[in-house]
Parts: sequence; C-alpha cells; structure tokens
Amino acid sequence: MKFRIKPLASDIIISIYAIATLYFRFKFESETYTSPMLSIVMGVCFVVIIWVLIKLKVLNPNWFGLLNSKKQ
Repeated sequence: MKFRIKPLASDIIISIYAIATLYFRFKFESETYTSPMLSIVMGVCFVVIIWVLIKLKVLNPNWFGLLNSKKQ
C-alpha cells in the first residue's frame, strides 16, 4: 500500500514548502554571504525533493484545480 496525499492537501504542502524554502534560502544567503551559485544549487536540491515525491505519487498536485479539463 502506497502512502498518498489527496490533491488539495498536496497543493497546500507544496505551497508551504516552496515559501519556507525560499525564506530559508534568502535568510541563509544574507547571514552567511554565500555565492549566488550555492543558492542556485540549494534551490535545485529543494526542487528535486518535491519532484521525487511527485514522481513516487506521494504528492498528487492538481494545481488548485487550474489544470482540470472540462468534461462535456
């Protein structure tokens, strides 16, 4: 049995994750005066974590219903 999160909950988790990681990156970069390349690498790592969770079907985003096709 796979662990799956419902689409609306997945959207909320991804949104909170994106905001939290951006806050963390900006705070870390301003406190330690790191190079922009390190910030980009950190950002890519954070995106890869979300991408893997979506590919494993743990997160099931539907982009808050924006990409649903209309059935006639």
